[in-house]
Amino acid sequence: MKADSGTATAASRVSNMAAGLVGSEIIRLAAEVNERIAKGEQVYNLTIGDFDPAVFPIPAELNAGIKKAYDEGHTNYPAANGVASLREAVANFIKNNQGLDYPASDYLIAGGARPLIYATYKAIVNPGEKILYPVPSWNNNHYTHLSEAIGHEILTLPENRFMPNAEDLPKDLSDIALVALCSPLNPTGTVLSKEQLEGICDRILQENIEREGNRKPLYLMYDQIYWQLTFGDTVHYNPVTLRPEMRKYTIFIDGLSKAFAATGLRVGWAFGPADVLGKMKALLGHVGAWAPKAEQIACGRYLNNKIACDEYLNWIKTEINARLVGIYEGFAKLKTEGFAVDCISPQAAIYLTVRFDLVGKRYEDGVLNSMGDVTNFLLADAGLALVPFYAFGAPKNSPWYRISVGTIRKDQIEGIFTRLRTSLEKLS
Repeated sequence: MKADSGTATAASRVSNMAAGLVGSEIIRLAAEVNERIAKGEQVYNLTIGDFDPAVFPIPAELNAGIKKAYDEGHTNYPAANGVASLREAVANFIKNNQGLDYPASDYLIAGGARPLIYATYKAIVNPGEKILYPVPSWNNNHYTHLSEAIGHEILTLPENRFMPNAEDLPKDLSDIALVALCSPLNPTGTVLSKEQLEGICDRILQENIEREGNRKPLYLMYDQIYWQLTFGDTVHYNPVTLRPEMRKYTIFIDGLSKAFAATGLRVGWAFGPADVLGKMKALLGHVGAWAPKAEQIACGRYLNNKIACDEYLNWIKTEINARLVGIYEGFAKLKTEGFAVDCISPQAAIYLTVRFDLVGKRYEDGVLNSMGDVTNFLLADAGLALVPFYAFGAPKNSPWYRISVGTIRKDQIEGIFTRLRTSLEKLS
């Protein structure tokens, strides 16, 4: 007898995975911000990890190149692993800028980094296996759920700039299928130090010696999508340069979107062991998660233009760093004035890590009893929209937030702190 579709529960209509799937907290916050803006409220939206094209346009040469590629008729399917000219250009770009020498055949192009992260999880991790990742971090909990795997979270500390050390990993790695790391890190804008990454790589290598010939290797997914956006004396390190033996176990995730403000072009790439990349290619081929062919053609041509790339990177790094430093100095000043705020100095990416110790503070409408209350107060009273670290897996009571600077103008920074100071002065 067929079940009564009119009385079936929502969970019985979908898979167990889909029933347990939750939406993005960042997208939820963004929707609330957009509602306020639509009502005419002045909101400084520092939530989204994206760029305002009016403030950070893509490179002019790349823009013209995309139009030319469409005019040339590149509107059919691309190759499943990416247009050959783009894979060659990316391989040369990575070799020249990072010293990582991988053949173009070991690269996979997709519609941004997200499909590549998903494919990495699905190609390596069986349902019920464990994935090790630090928190806060972007979306690892959701990709773990999509893979029907088990997350083993490492809670990182502000004194380590929210980056894991080797000793933070469990002593026994025998039940871990994948370690997922991101550096520079979303949401913190901080990087793994040479010593931190070396220590983690050594643990992975030792575990693989013990697994040799008997079990599937322990792999590392290394998301370096922000690697070109480092500031001051900050250095980006990668596993394979530090430990060449890691080449067999490391899948790199990268792309054009962040360093060239090209989030909407959806051109990402992965590279690593050929056997793993081959399965990722097959998986994404069935899904059809390709980057548009015209964009691929144009991006390949652009990456071969070293002068244009260098000029744009110099410009965008200068502009992003000015915003990060300006906001950091604003928080540092508030802290010296006695307000209950803090900030970690910027190292990389488009993010700044800030702290509001406001739980328990009183204001005219009541008491801030939770971090949710603090978030709402900052939005409603100061017009400041931030993403709390609990959206990235941190505990609900974490006082830390992510600020993203890709959508603000430099001349807005003074106004941000004028409103924020006024709001903080209302608390007691």
